[in-house]
Amino acid sequence: MGQTIGQWPTELRLKDEGRLLQVRFESGAAFDLTAEYLRVMSPSAEVQGHSEVERVTVGGKRNCRIIAIEEVGTYAVRLTFDDLHSTGIYTWDYLYELGSGHDEKWPVYEAELLAKGLDRDRPGQR
Repeated sequence: MGQTIGQWPTELRLKDEGRLLQVRFESGAAFDLTAEYLRVMSPSAEVQGHSEVERVTVGGKRNCRIIAIEEVGTYAVRLTFDDLHSTGIYTWDYLYELGSGHDEKWPVYEAELLAKGLDRDRPGQR
């Protein structure tokens, strides 16, 4: 899931009826992460698989929402989405990685959707 960078959050806040997670870190970095982005980048084995070739591209999540946030120890949160996906554990470092790497990760995801005949509005995965 990337290198350990030791980021520590100072605030996690759901906005826009669960469509946006605002994350602020001690370092001063702050990110607004959409529920869609967090859902399709879920660190769960269901999405990531056990290797890069097993990774699943999930479509149809443009309007998904986060319905619950549960602390996992002192190092992470479990997000529950309105499709009831809740198996991903988002460490503080992974949330930071998603925020800081959004501009690189999002176009790759959109290209995967296109290549697999999926889109952001129609549910499906490959």
